[in-house]
Amino acid sequence: MTEAAGGEAAWESAWKVLAPVTDLVTPMAVRVAATLRLTDLIGGDRVPVQELARRSGTNADALDRMLRHLTHQGVYTEPEPGVFAVNEPAALLASGHPSGMRARLDLDGFGGRMDLACTGLLHTVRTGEPAWETVFGLSIWSHLASDEHLGATFDAMMADGSDYLADAAAGFDWSGVRHVADVGGGTGVLLAELLRAHPGLRGTLVDLPDTAGRGRRFLADRGLDDRCSFAGQSFFDPLPAGADVYVLRRVIHDWDDGSAVRILRRCAEAAGPRGRIVVIEFHGGTDAAPAMRAEMDLRMLVINGGRERTLEQYRALADAASLEVTGTHMTPLGHLVLTCTPAAA
Repeated sequence: MTEAAGGEAAWESAWKVLAPVTDLVTPMAVRVAATLRLTDLIGGDRVPVQELARRSGTNADALDRMLRHLTHQGVYTEPEPGVFAVNEPAALLASGHPSGMRARLDLDGFGGRMDLACTGLLHTVRTGEPAWETVFGLSIWSHLASDEHLGATFDAMMADGSDYLADAAAGFDWSGVRHVADVGGGTGVLLAELLRAHPGLRGTLVDLPDTAGRGRRFLADRGLDDRCSFAGQSFFDPLPAGADVYVLRRVIHDWDDGSAVRILRRCAEAAGPRGRIVVIEFHGGTDAAPAMRAEMDLRMLVINGGRERTLEQYRALADAASLEVTGTHMTPLGHLVLTCTPAAA
């Protein structure tokens, strides 16, 4: 065997091993298909690529090449040359599919942008700093505030499914609570769930001004705004005082330790000696796949410097914020719930 032939054989052998974890073409092609809504545009038909290009506003030659690659990867089929159809994997990209995968992969929405932020992973690994601003030119929160569509898709992703939302809401005993402040509460999906379930409860929604404005409309559409007040502000600033409970649902994991402690301290200041702080994070439980948790931990670092934490790490944050953890438990769907009180109490 010649040296050149030996090198070619070594390359082929290495590619077979590494291709599944190094191929960027296929993941991007799937995301482009999702962004263009190709599954919706094909439907149950067999569609010639020229017609599909017309429907999707794309270049027919480029679209043909991309779809041919995807068919070799098992996504879509080509029943005859230049004609494409939806198969079982491609059907997962339908807009109406309950998995929500199309939206999560849409490069024009938050899900796809979150993936694109990972192109800055080298910066993050070299510096320990998030990559979002390096990739997009703005911090994630400034980016969301400046792009209405991106902000709306972020809100939709944070809303979760109704079952997970109900699971989080039921993770704390709300009996006896008269007033809850949902800190970093987005458009108020958790607050709406709580207000519907507890007619005597009042709420305060705290989030950045644009988000709080969308929250006001969301709660008004559900006839709940008369039981709410709205604080359009950063949760790094002093929070509205006087609520019985300050709840932080899937907020702390967005932030590094120092920022997380600052948020918890603001909650403690507002809660006073009689209030409680409830931290709700999706933990996945003890049976959660380690690979899934490791991926999410890396994603949080790349996006905003956040991290997924263990129970002991959350306890350490509470201690640093002068909070006493008075209760912890796991919900049926894997939310970790910590109840805290100011240590002086």
